Amino acid sequence: MQRQQTIKRIRFVGIAALFAVVVLLIRLALVQLWWGPDLSALAQEQRTRSYTETARRGAILDRNAKELAYTMKARSLTVSPKQLREELRYTADVEVQKNKDLSGLRGQAREEKISELVSSYLEKYAKEIPELIGEANASAMQVDSEEILDKLHADTSYEVLVRNVDPDVAEEIAKKYHGIAADMQLIRQYPNGAIGENIIGKVDHEGAGQYGFEASNDSLLAGIDGHSTMDVSVNGQEIPGTLRDEVPPTDGANITLTLDLDTQTYVQQQLEQAVVNSGAKGGQAVVLDSATGQVLAMANSGTIDPMGDIEKQLAQGKDFGNSTISEPFEPGSVAKIITAAGVIEDHLSTPDEVLQVPGSIDMAGVTVHDAWSHSTTGFTTTGIFGKSSNVGTLMLAQRLGEDRFAQLLHDFGIGQNTNIELPYESSGLLPQRSQWSGGTFANLPIGQGMSWSLLQMASVYQTLANGGLRIEPRIIAEVKDAQGNIVEQPEPKKVQVVSPQTARTVVDMFRAVIQKDPSGLQQGTAYDAVLEGYQLSGKTGTAQQIDENTGAYSNSNYWITFAGIAPADNPRFVVALELDRPQRGVHGQGGQSAAPLFKDIASWLLDKENVPLSAPMEGQLILQTG
Repeated sequence: MQRQQTIKRIRFVGIAALFAVVVLLIRLALVQLWWGPDLSALAQEQRTRSYTETARRGAILDRNAKELAYTMKARSLTVSPKQLREELRYTADVEVQKNKDLSGLRGQAREEKISELVSSYLEKYAKEIPELIGEANASAMQVDSEEILDKLHADTSYEVLVRNVDPDVAEEIAKKYHGIAADMQLIRQYPNGAIGENIIGKVDHEGAGQYGFEASNDSLLAGIDGHSTMDVSVNGQEIPGTLRDEVPPTDGANITLTLDLDTQTYVQQQLEQAVVNSGAKGGQAVVLDSATGQVLAMANSGTIDPMGDIEKQLAQGKDFGNSTISEPFEPGSVAKIITAAGVIEDHLSTPDEVLQVPGSIDMAGVTVHDAWSHSTTGFTTTGIFGKSSNVGTLMLAQRLGEDRFAQLLHDFGIGQNTNIELPYESSGLLPQRSQWSGGTFANLPIGQGMSWSLLQMASVYQTLANGGLRIEPRIIAEVKDAQGNIVEQPEPKKVQVVSPQTARTVVDMFRAVIQKDPSGLQQGTAYDAVLEGYQLSGKTGTAQQIDENTGAYSNSNYWITFAGIAPADNPRFVVALELDRPQRGVHGQGGQSAAPLFKDIASWLLDKENVPLSAPMEGQLILQTG
């Protein structure tokens, strides 16, 4: 009997053991075949860390290799909140085990104590990190302890706790606080403040181009970040020999612009002063190299300093915009040079032809007057433009005809983008030829009924200064990749608009605009721009703005424009200017001409480049016969 019971017990134990083995085998199979891949992936995720090495953003330089924007190294304090809290739980668990008073805790009580310790660690981080940074980086102190604590509790795998930290301070913090990394941060610097910032733009907090050239050429400047992978132990220590998947960063290209920093600085400062002196709402200026179409300066008033308080400057009405390409306006009489080029090119007039010009003209029911009252007067073709006669200009435009005039506008680039390497360029406004009415042709030749950007205006004058060859303006001089190799850029489009002889004749004719005559008879509209020792050529413009209340042209609000060539006998520079609703002259004097500002800029440019003096003119240009 006892033996039978023993046998039963043995069988029961054997069956139980067999059952246990089967269960273990099933569980082992589940772990290996079913749960295994997921568990392996989870383990791999928990012990793997990926590192990013940021590529250095390329520098932006002026034509003389002066820095306009560059990148310097700093540090950002970063953390993986979820991973840090897990690792701190391990630390807290070890602390509980070692503490005699706490080692006996079990279950919920133990979990609560561990969570309490983790919270205390995080609070210590949040309190002490800002204290250690101290005054080493004032901007970093904008992130306070509570913000840091919130980020440490975030349910994310990556957070930036503090940016722009001094490298030495950041390294000290990273060594002292487990899980905090001192990641290299590249800070964009704009050493010239607001100078040229309307062109250059800026980057955002992530280092991506946000405005201007930084935005439109982000792909060239940014480079490609590098990365690597490494395994870590349960307490977050890096495991030697596990570094893999290393891809070094490719730094961004360095870009040299056609800008001349000295010229940009002078022009921008003179423009700002002219806006203040004249009481204008704003102003713009462009300087081109007449032979290449390259932009030497491009300024507008109210440009932000990216190194200053952005919010404060925005409240003051400043911005990152570049109105010279994005805010077209009616050019006014500056546009008359297109009619002049057309009639000379097509042999429809000569500079010395005398036309009997009445005080007004009727075109398709539209009556156009000159800016001053006069009876029929004998003006030479040169004088029509030197005196800026609307009536005389339209008389000459009628010789061209609407189709030919439309072709000239197209060839000079009006109504088209210049394709400058900058964002937000406007093509301006030009009515389609099929939409012209009789009144359209009464407006366009005198610079009304269409809008140009200031860069387009400068391009028109560059065409004539360059022997009739229009070259699309450019602002990139050279691009070099991280290895120093030159990256070829598209060639600018070139159009021979008029012959070199025509261009030479027209430039000479428009010297009349800047001719001074004590009697006033042979005096041009910009006699106050005469520059001793140099011949200058150009054109004044006054364009009525639209009155928002009436929808008609205003009799008090004007765009005052000027475009000129220096020197006229051997062109080197083209300068285009626009002032929005000035109340007086650019030096605070009477009148509203922008010509004195052209004189100041032209004088500075010619002196800077040691341009030889012009040959003296023989006699005067004849503008009026009586």
